[in-house]
This record gives sequence, structure tokens and C-alpha cells, in this order.
Amino acid sequence: MTLSVTLPFDLGFWAIAWLAVAFPVAAFIRGYTGFGFGALIVTAGAVVMNPLPLVAVAIFSDLAMTAQIWRSLRRDIDWRTVLVLFAGAAPALPLALWALTALSEDVARAVVAGFVMLLALALLMGWTLSRPAGTALRLGTGVFSGMANAGGLGGLPVVVLLSAQGTRPRRFRATLLAYFIFLGAWTLPVLWWNGLVTRDTLIVTALALPLFLVGNWLGSKRFMASEPTDFRRLVNLLLVLLASVGLVRALW
Repeated sequence: MTLSVTLPFDLGFWAIAWLAVAFPVAAFIRGYTGFGFGALIVTAGAVVMNPLPLVAVAIFSDLAMTAQIWRSLRRDIDWRTVLVLFAGAAPALPLALWALTALSEDVARAVVAGFVMLLALALLMGWTLSRPAGTALRLGTGVFSGMANAGGLGGLPVVVLLSAQGTRPRRFRATLLAYFIFLGAWTLPVLWWNGLVTRDTLIVTALALPLFLVGNWLGSKRFMASEPTDFRRLVNLLLVLLASVGLVRALW
């Protein structure tokens, strides 16, 4: 008698093993730097599967991890920036998701990986602003972020903006994570409407959440000991590497 087990998202053993390593690493980086979680989850997923089903997993988990460290964030949040960014993101997201879900798996992989590489390279180049961003630039960044979050990458445009204007690390991290609450809460029902929140989504989230919470806690403890200015560069290099692997798999 042969026992057949169907794994979530029809993943094989090696794909599960790869994600089991990638998930806690992404959570640690998220706890330490405040960004990179969704991008790392999606780009790591693109190596072994269509990454779009992992977007909801990343968002559910990100909301849980923000709740885990919320008390340490509250005093440093720039609420005006959060609300202006979200005002731009909200209308852009549904249109971008509709376009992305119409693509084939390989094309979706290539689009996600190419977008990650573009923004990671922008961060590595160290683009800077001569003065703090005004309302128009923040609103435009929000539109770009909303479009990007169709692929789970909505944080990266905001990271580029906050880095470019020299936001101090604690405000950078707190503002970014507060923005993710608004963006995630809006993205989940849009994903559900497009069939990207399923039983498998909930199973993978439930199984992976302990790994995420431990990794996030360790990263947050590390942040309290040392601010991650240099570490962000390593994260961006990792994003470029993962995006390159994703592009190769999509194109060949």
C-alpha cells in the first residue's frame, strides 16, 4: 500500500527544505533591518515555484511579527509619511495585481526577480536627496509601492525613499513597519479576491510562523544592540543574488 501525501502548493521535498532555510533567515533580516522580508520570501520562492502564492504568506506573517515588537516601535513612527504613502498605494495595488495574475508562471518569476534586482541596485548605488521628500514625492512613492506589492515587494520603493533622505535607523525601521500594517491589511482582501489566499496559504503560514517569530525576535534583539547600517548593504547584495537566480530559472 502506497501512502500519497500532497504538500502545500504542490511543492517537492527539496523545495520545502529550501524554504525552511530561507524563511527564518528572512525573518531575522526583517527584525534587524525593518525591511527585506517580503522581497526575500518572494525571490527565494521564485527559485522553486511561482512566487505569487507566497505573497499572502509573507503578509500574514509580517503582520504577526509587527505585533510581536509593536511596543518598541510606537514612539519612532512618522505617521504623516505612513498615511501619505498609503494614500498613493491603495488605488495602485488592485490594478497591478490584476495585471500580474494574468501572466504565466515563468513571466511572473521574471517580473518579480527583475523588479527586486532594479530596486536593490538602486539602494546599493546610494542615491540621496538633498532635502527631505515632499508630499508629492511621498505620494508617488506610495503609488510605486502599491504596484510593487502585487508581487509582495511594496516595501522596497519606500526603503529607497527613506534611505535617500537619510532617515535615522530607528525612525526608518518604525515608519516602514507601521506602513506595512496599512499596506498588508489592504493587500490581503485584494489577494483573496484574486484567488491568492487559499487553504494552502493558511497551512504554510501556520507551519512557518514559529520560524518567522523566532527569527524576527533574534533580529530585533540584534537591532537593539547595534544599528544595521552596514548590514543593509549585505541584504541588498543578497537580494541581487536571489533575483539573479530567479531570472535564470525563469528565462532558462
